[in-house]
Amino acid sequence: MSNRGKTFMSRTDHQMTLDRPMVTRHYLMTWDLDRCVGCQMGPTVCPKEALTHVDGEIVNGRMVTPPSVDVDPDKCIFCGICVETCPVHAIDMQVNGKHEIPVIKYEAYPQIRGNITFTKSEFDFSLKDFVIDNCPTSVISYDEENDTMAIKYEDCIRCRQCEVASDGAFKVTQRWEGSVELHRDRCVEDCLACADVCPTRALYINDEGELVLADYYCIKCGACMHACPIKPEFEEETFTFESQGLTLTRSREKLVNENALAIKVERWRVNHKPVKSAAWIEAVRKLADDKASGVEIDRKRALKRRDLILALRGHILPDITRDKK
Repeated sequence: MSNRGKTFMSRTDHQMTLDRPMVTRHYLMTWDLDRCVGCQMGPTVCPKEALTHVDGEIVNGRMVTPPSVDVDPDKCIFCGICVETCPVHAIDMQVNGKHEIPVIKYEAYPQIRGNITFTKSEFDFSLKDFVIDNCPTSVISYDEENDTMAIKYEDCIRCRQCEVASDGAFKVTQRWEGSVELHRDRCVEDCLACADVCPTRALYINDEGELVLADYYCIKCGACMHACPIKPEFEEETFTFESQGLTLTRSREKLVNENALAIKVERWRVNHKPVKSAAWIEAVRKLADDKASGVEIDRKRALKRRDLILALRGHILPDITRDKK
């Protein structure tokens, strides 16, 4: 019996794959479970509810088994929405051996934009190792042949640590605009699990062993909320929207216990390529809070903030703050 059209799933501690061979199209999706932070953005936008969140394990206040995601191979339609939405690029998708995201190719979902630029003339190259060491995803390197800094753009998560570490020679536009709040008075005693899952070190443990928030680095993935023992609670609500002349009704989960949370992340707006798509409108309404305003921290002000510099590894505070007093 032919296996064409059947989806095969395999999973190890570090990787999960879905493989669907067909007559003219061979789909392969791969999840890097070491990179996945269990943010729930993928399960939230999946149109077939094929993705589910897997809780991590906390022992003595530390995350010993990281949160993750699971997939139902019988429900997945290989649309690629989760691939484009993933804030840490933990999912790769190939069609016939080449990288392809079907919903992007057929303009059913937009490219979620973010940007990073490097201006060589503004960079003090004595900071190059400092910048490289502070990139949490190791996508920045030194190009010795051309005497410049190289960036692996496809894996950059736009955390903005390079921006602060380089004193502004790197400039970053994040994919999502929003806010993050840490309420230490609500935390479970001695719990630091959110810092263990944060992919950007926006939440980190300082030299005194205290949990600290460097909000400018937050990419609004929300992994910290779902790692926290004080779990967010939701209730289902319906919403309607117009798409191509039709009025559609969908449901989403609305946060109802925000005043009890130790850590809260809100997503207000997303930087994306314009596209007319019911799938996209539905996804963004599920992911975003009902806020259309609010300004993030100004870039120039952020470069001067002592708390952001202290959040960097080996922060060399006296050097990087020169000429800023």
